[in-house]
Amino acid sequence: MKQVVVISGKGGTGKTVITASFAAIARSKVMVDCDVDAADLHLLLDPATRQNGMFKSGKTAEINPEKCVKCGLCRGICRFRAVTADFKVDPISCEGCAFCSFICPEKAIEMKENVTGEWFVSDTRFGPMVHARLGIAEENSGKLVSLVKGKAKEIAEKDGHEWVIVDGSPGIGCPVIASLSGANAAIVVTEPTLSGLHDAKRVVAMARHFNVPVMFIINKYDLNERMADDIRAYCCGEKIDVIARIGFDEDVVKAMVEGKTIIEYAENVTTRAIREAWEAVTSIGAG
Repeated sequence: MKQVVVISGKGGTGKTVITASFAAIARSKVMVDCDVDAADLHLLLDPATRQNGMFKSGKTAEINPEKCVKCGLCRGICRFRAVTADFKVDPISCEGCAFCSFICPEKAIEMKENVTGEWFVSDTRFGPMVHARLGIAEENSGKLVSLVKGKAKEIAEKDGHEWVIVDGSPGIGCPVIASLSGANAAIVVTEPTLSGLHDAKRVVAMARHFNVPVMFIINKYDLNERMADDIRAYCCGEKIDVIARIGFDEDVVKAMVEGKTIIEYAENVTTRAIREAWEAVTSIGAG
């Protein structure tokens, strides 16, 4: 079983379109949406949930009114002003530091785990998919990414799937680092802009730090062919394979509107380029 992670320097480069297309092409795989802060792979794969669970992360203080004697010590020491005048804890203000629970002489304050998201194991027309939904403004998305990746790996090993195809998060934060854990290859999807190249360089540096081989896909290259050439020159200098240059294609938009992958929607120069990219992934990943 091998893992390939599709990532990008920023959002909106076409990362999920490429991931969903790989899902349509690969024969034996489990899909994972690790972009838990803004998951959207489900929009193209239309999953039917067969298992789900709560994701707990972080703790919030809770005052037991039967034990509390309203001495005010907790209110005085809380730098976040999370304890209200009627000795209740504002969950939005509480940072979960637990200091109040340590100093409470009556032991009336407990730290309770927060439910911050939900994970799912689903069936799609291309096979099993593991995904998640993180609550609005909730933290620890890296921990949730590790959870969904772990479940995908379990399914792949149990059912004998050849690939785990991961839709990673954009950028270089904790969710991306968690996405890269154990990966055999990272596919960096970028667009032909100066900022796209700059962001892609940061992603490459991070992937190399974790010893994950990198390949490039330049999406919508024909919107700025000069910049696309600059990106290819950068890859050449860094000995990074550009496994596809994909032009702007209105069929991609039309396919998304219908909730399909471009592989299902059309047979054209775009789909041929993506199929060739997947062949490159499989050949390099085998190493």
